Amino acid sequence: MKISEIQTALTTLDLDAWLLYDFRGINPISQNVAGLTGANITRRWFCLIPVQGEPKWLIHRIETSNFSDVRGTVSLYAGWQELNEEIESFLGDVKSVAMEYSPNASIPYISRVDAGTLEWIRSFGIEVHSSAELVQHVEACLSKAQYEGHQKSANLVLQAKDYAFAWIGGQLKAGRTITEYDVQQQILNQFDEMELVTEHPPIVAVNANSGDPHYAPTETRTQQIKTGDFILIDLWAKQKDPDAVFADTTWVAYAGTTVPDKYVEIFEIVKEARDRAVAFIREKWAANEPIPGYTVDDCVRGYITEKGYGEYFIHRTGHNIGTVIHGNGVNLDNLETQDTRLLIPGICFSIEPGIYLTDFGVRTEIDVYLAGAGRDGVVLTTAPVQNQVLPLL
Repeated sequence: MKISEIQTALTTLDLDAWLLYDFRGINPISQNVAGLTGANITRRWFCLIPVQGEPKWLIHRIETSNFSDVRGTVSLYAGWQELNEEIESFLGDVKSVAMEYSPNASIPYISRVDAGTLEWIRSFGIEVHSSAELVQHVEACLSKAQYEGHQKSANLVLQAKDYAFAWIGGQLKAGRTITEYDVQQQILNQFDEMELVTEHPPIVAVNANSGDPHYAPTETRTQQIKTGDFILIDLWAKQKDPDAVFADTTWVAYAGTTVPDKYVEIFEIVKEARDRAVAFIREKWAANEPIPGYTVDDCVRGYITEKGYGEYFIHRTGHNIGTVIHGNGVNLDNLETQDTRLLIPGICFSIEPGIYLTDFGVRTEIDVYLAGAGRDGVVLTTAPVQNQVLPLL
């Protein structure tokens, strides 16, 4: 547990304590913060981390082996009556705590504690605050090693993307029959050679399939790729270390020599929306102005709407990136949720506007890391970015 970092964040956010709670894996945030990821814990456990002093744990008597080396003091319970008695002394004089809850479930990534447990904690006269910003500071901010690993993974993912498009072009020129699934497997083979891992096979989508943002081919559901097709590839991977951070990018191409105007037109709108997001963040970041995640989405969505395609942009502008592809930090979102959390130094996220029509869809995706102050602190880790639809023949 990063006790020092947690207590610094509690002080910065003016919070008295963080009450971690989990039951059978319903709260992966608490598991991660407590350093218990992967442990087979079948009973309720609590950890109270005060703004000063040592953590306190309350665990079931049959689970002691899972908590044998935790930092702080450990109290035990067995029956529910004993739990009710112990929790009061466990909470002590604390008047307010942060927990994984979001008012009105406005940020579902944080809404991990069930309503009954919240009612129970509040019944002791304790005020419960959302841990949304606290989670960002403690879990979503990358260490130096994580950032360096992310940058390495980003470079490799871009190489795998280049290989995939070159392979498609080569196969078509040779007159061979290939499918979306074939390309997906080529990318996975590249990941294996690069010693990268992924949570889900990459998206390779042709023509109308690219209009479905989460379409992915399988061995039994796949489409042939032919000359004249529009192709979208979205791929993400990281190094094998459990603490490694993902890299994620999306590019589009045309299986021909001259890209048709209809593809160019939509790509130019999506590209401009992406670049406006980067410019917006850099301007605000350089001026040291707060940047709630939803305001970046407003910037992007406003432009796409202005161009007449707002109804075809059906997902958020970007997501947090961490040790899982969709991390628990701030998202660039004012569509699926209104994410009011702030962009802060040390976080990594995607910018990926898209327009999804009936016969094809366009998305361009880049990763951004917020390093230090000033415009140079906004680092595009998946650079170079795509600036035109790639002709493959």
